[in-house]
Amino acid sequence: MINKRTRGFASPGKYIQGPGELNKLEKYTSKYGKNVAILIDRFLYAALETLLSEQYAENNNVEYVQFGGECSIGEIDRFKAAAADISADVIVGIGGGKTLDAAKAAASKLLIPVIIAPTAASTDSPTSAMSIVYTDEGVHEDFYIHESNPNLVLVDTDIIMKAPVRLFIAGMGDALATYFEALSNEASDTANYVGEGYRRTMLGMAISKLCYETLITKGLQAKIDVENGCCTEIVEDIIEANILLSGLGFENTGCAAAHGIHAGLTALPQSNPYFHGEKVAFGTICQLILENKSSELLEEVIGFCLSVGLPVTLKDLGIEDNKENIRIIAGKALIAISSEPFVLTEAMLFNAIKAASEIGKAKKEA
Repeated sequence: MINKRTRGFASPGKYIQGPGELNKLEKYTSKYGKNVAILIDRFLYAALETLLSEQYAENNNVEYVQFGGECSIGEIDRFKAAAADISADVIVGIGGGKTLDAAKAAASKLLIPVIIAPTAASTDSPTSAMSIVYTDEGVHEDFYIHESNPNLVLVDTDIIMKAPVRLFIAGMGDALATYFEALSNEASDTANYVGEGYRRTMLGMAISKLCYETLITKGLQAKIDVENGCCTEIVEDIIEANILLSGLGFENTGCAAAHGIHAGLTALPQSNPYFHGEKVAFGTICQLILENKSSELLEEVIGFCLSVGLPVTLKDLGIEDNKENIRIIAGKALIAISSEPFVLTEAMLFNAIKAASEIGKAKKEA
């Protein structure tokens, strides 16, 4: 429980979402200076370097760096050194969540502005002043909270639409946890992630609730539209929910068991091929069982996951449903969770994970 009454709310300096916005990157970076260090996702590096080189044709002070794959301490320091070598005025991160987290961390260490440009609506990390740190092998290790949020989050929906549909769905999985984790933090009166931690604002809670309502009412239609290459207003709404609503929600209210169980899942290498949001979606089901939420709510959440294609069992995440695996997940999750409104034990987590997987299995068979 937090021991102060002060409320806190954080957000990026600006959030801009729309088609073709990455084509204006030079205009946005020029506000900070000419020396630009750009970290690009390794899967998109060749195409984006060519695209951006045209924009920066008259600027020889641009350094393009290919992301190594994991937001590890070594990777952050490697990019920081590359940015320092050109005395960068601004850092740009373009790619998925881990690429963006590494760019934020490097900018924070160098005390310079950062522009974040996600290439998929797959996580809620772009807007936050946080970087999740992994080992070089992909195991969750720690997280950094930076002094400030990104100066600009630039979401080019033309680029988002070119990403695999599975990433779009994974983003909904990450966003699915936001409201339930907000409620857990409200019940336990746990500090949020703003600075050293403050109590939640009403706005933070309202954003978290809107995030969930948007997913439930528009998520399935948005998935169908994306599958058919249609960037409708509903798709734009879900992109906003995945990135902005969920990002503001988790940072200003906090995470709980859903993300803790995600951390537990990363302890098993079998889960490595699965995305952050896919693990968080299953963790959300576990959290609802752990907190003894109503069967109606559990039905709604599992039904949503099944409708859009999110995991509802351990097997869906490549993990054998046996005692040893569940014990490993529960043990790691217990260390990661600090915000449930009751005292947790490894046995409670074990039972919730096992029950979630079994209920998911039954719903799939039905």
